[in-house]
Amino acid sequence: MKKANLLIDCQDHLGEGVLWSKTDQKLYWLDVPMPSKLHQLHIPTNNHDTFDMPEMITAMSVRPSGDLLIASHHGINNFNFENKELTKILDIEPHLPNNRCNDGASDAKGRFWIGTMQNNISPEATDIEIKENSGNLYCVNHDLSFKKFESDIGVSNTLAWSPDNTKFYFTDTLTGIIFSYDFDLEKGEISNKQEFAKHDRGYPDGSTVDSEGGLWSCRWGGSSVIRFDPNGKVDEIVEVPVESVTNCTFGGENLDTLFITTARWGMSQEQIDNNPSAGGLFSVKPGVTGVADNQFGG
Repeated sequence: MKKANLLIDCQDHLGEGVLWSKTDQKLYWLDVPMPSKLHQLHIPTNNHDTFDMPEMITAMSVRPSGDLLIASHHGINNFNFENKELTKILDIEPHLPNNRCNDGASDAKGRFWIGTMQNNISPEATDIEIKENSGNLYCVNHDLSFKKFESDIGVSNTLAWSPDNTKFYFTDTLTGIIFSYDFDLEKGEISNKQEFAKHDRGYPDGSTVDSEGGLWSCRWGGSSVIRFDPNGKVDEIVEVPVESVTNCTFGGENLDTLFITTARWGMSQEQIDNNPSAGGLFSVKPGVTGVADNQFGG
């Protein structure tokens, strides 16, 4: 059993969306509630920058231009690092004003998959009760056309693919179940939904895959990242000294470091005082290499 160590004491309210760019050796992650922030860490120099966002941001993908595709409260955006502007390029759910984007990732053909949910975070960064399963799962193509594949979702999370791109993994966190689908890479379609994995240690949040086909599942309320083998069996647990573990990705020059975001969302000041690293960025070398995050192709 391995233990993750604090890498950046960023004190995020709700750290999420961690992404590795092998092109420029930078790690990106975000803090969701307002005032929402984008983090950028250049691993070779340990240079850490933050960028304030005009609305809640939730998931990202690097673009060929070096800009970021960013999912936010109200749609899909482009972020340019030179002018530091977040520009709306797609509104996926204008008919669902109470929804927001949540977890998202690009597949190996550069399509961006994004899940939505009923917004549960107020502008004042307080909790809003989830009263309906209004979330959906979409695939956004290079030309910004999109298609819906799932509906009736409470909290959409875990968008990941097997190394050979034949399986897609997704969860509605509220169910506690990670599902697998057959994935058609050429067509960008999913089918044959099946229960893949379930564990009583917290709830499944964000995930990533390694080069051997293992799925690393961050556990909200479970103080850990659990590795499920390709058959859905637990074979590794990384302990994280924070209750709410939110997302992870492999990065570093050799893709051998697992970077892990956490949250202090819902904690009292006394709880934060007793666990000040909550909301920090953690890392661990789990002894296996990862699969590089894909870029958005548009």
